[in-house]
Amino acid sequence: MKIRLGYDISYDLPQATPMVLMLNVHASRMGDLLEADEIKTDPLLPLHYYYDGFGNRCARVMAPKGRLRLTGRTLIADSGKQETLPVDMPQIPVQELPDETLVYLQGSRYCETDRMGNLAWSLFGKTREGWPRVLAILEWVRGHIKFDYMQARSTKSAIDAYNERTGVCRDFQHLAITFCRCMNIPARYCTGYLGDIGVPMEETPMDFSAWFEVFLGGRWHTVDARHVEPRIGRVLMARGRDAADVPLSSSFGFHRLAGFMVVTDEVAEVPRRAVEPIRAIG
Repeated sequence: MKIRLGYDISYDLPQATPMVLMLNVHASRMGDLLEADEIKTDPLLPLHYYYDGFGNRCARVMAPKGRLRLTGRTLIADSGKQETLPVDMPQIPVQELPDETLVYLQGSRYCETDRMGNLAWSLFGKTREGWPRVLAILEWVRGHIKFDYMQARSTKSAIDAYNERTGVCRDFQHLAITFCRCMNIPARYCTGYLGDIGVPMEETPMDFSAWFEVFLGGRWHTVDARHVEPRIGRVLMARGRDAADVPLSSSFGFHRLAGFMVVTDEVAEVPRRAVEPIRAIG
């Protein structure tokens, strides 16, 4: 299948402000792009691209005072197949984990493993290691938190989400990531596009989505504490320890969000008409 991706985001800046943007499709999906994936700025500004320590594609820009509009539009090919859950995948003992996964066992800005370890073991210590334990965490978090856009805030951490029992998709993931790490399962935060493909349409406006990945059976697997069930058409933009590592934009000065729109739509394939054979005359 083909999926149309896009965004239209505006900021008001009271002064010239340096910014870093993470609005491109992740390098692992660039081979699936059918159109260029470019950030367009209004006013037109030069962008400098680089890759951060987590392998995410980032763009630096010096934004002038006033209104800055960022737009992007691209088309990506997707298998159209439902995701596969890592059923029966074993948990790797900490001493046997690859070096690069160990950072995803540690606490981070929004995932306070030091404050939630005892709680995690009391809730999940008797579950079977590996996928059964991860699934227990996903289902518990989905049952514990009520989705509510009005309760979103940039400072909310895993322990806040646990105590308040409300949040948005990032809060579901932060709490589940924290529990996984407490149970010695490497977990890393992901952000990207997730449209309502193959599922009932949601009434809320389209937004970028969050999910996470767990390291089981020697490789990373996509999981989602808000939806749990496998989805179709998930498109990764960035990965990190938590949301602090993968902001859509980092502004090194005051800014105000003035507009925000995201598009993630399956493109209907137009069937080709059958060509009738030309009849000879005479």
